[in-house]
Amino acid sequence: MTKKNWILWLVILAVLTVFTLWARQRIHFQWKVFFEQLRLADWKRISMGIGLIWAAYGLRALRWSIFLRPTRRISPFTLVGPMVIGFTGVAIFGRLADLVRPYLVSRRTQIPLSAQIAVYTVERMFDMGSMALIFSTVLLFSSDRQALPRPDLINKAALGGLLVALFLAFFTGFVRASGQSIGRLLGKSIGTLSQNLGRQIEEKVLNFRDGLNAIGSMADLMLVIGISLVHWGMIALAYLETARAFVADPVLSHLRLSQCMLLMAASMGSSLITLPVLGWFTQIGLTTAAMQAFFKVSWEPALGCGSVLLLVTFLSVIPLGLIWAHFDHISLRKVAHESEEAAEKAPLHPSTS
Repeated sequence: MTKKNWILWLVILAVLTVFTLWARQRIHFQWKVFFEQLRLADWKRISMGIGLIWAAYGLRALRWSIFLRPTRRISPFTLVGPMVIGFTGVAIFGRLADLVRPYLVSRRTQIPLSAQIAVYTVERMFDMGSMALIFSTVLLFSSDRQALPRPDLINKAALGGLLVALFLAFFTGFVRASGQSIGRLLGKSIGTLSQNLGRQIEEKVLNFRDGLNAIGSMADLMLVIGISLVHWGMIALAYLETARAFVADPVLSHLRLSQCMLLMAASMGSSLITLPVLGWFTQIGLTTAAMQAFFKVSWEPALGCGSVLLLVTFLSVIPLGLIWAHFDHISLRKVAHESEEAAEKAPLHPSTS
């Protein structure tokens, strides 16, 4: 682990320690009530949430196979394993394992890693746009949006999300048409402040362009958009089912879709902190605090729901991924390091070099 990572670990650990000490003084928490909430939870709904998350990995494999069509037709079933194992690596090791999926797909399909990194980059953009569109649409057109906390701020956030989705759509079109020029322009502009950051931005734009070029036709583009929206719709439903599983709490058991969007946004924001293991607790803490602040849910069911949400949406893949990795004779720790090293050595943008 690098010195930079150690410093980040220590800072987050210190913040968690301070928060824990503060919470002990300010929050009256009853562990008996917490465990009672878990005991009374509807675990059929929670199981349904896990099933939706697992099925979403299948949709990711299908979408990735569409990106690879111009190069080679690959069965999506071939790619389910790399998806599951890759997300298992992220759940255990954090962002260190971010490139495990493209690395494993490259090994399995014998298609260069540079092409898989391009697909990974464009996949992230489709995810961001789909999530922003769903979030904005639900909050802007929900009949009960005025009942949400601070509806004025939420309305602005929803409009902001819609603008993000529109910007990504236009940006995608421009990059598809003139990706190299846009990359160089952004790289030079940002390079006046930081040369290293400028190179990184240019590299990401070129990766995005290469990934877009992998979409062979308008029909494939529409299919990718549809899959992305269904994929994130399933994840939203998994959040909703998990929250409603806490039947002993009157707020969570009747959580509305618009409220679920706020909870999902808080969870997604907290998941950016993806340090190994420690990130689990920050995600639980921030999601729990969001439920208490937004909906006035008592701390015990809020912590129970936050913990189970982490289990359903982030950690449930671990046993499946470990089993899959065992049968495929894959060491997660080894491929996490190999993927980083291979990405540094990979020849990037061979079509434009």
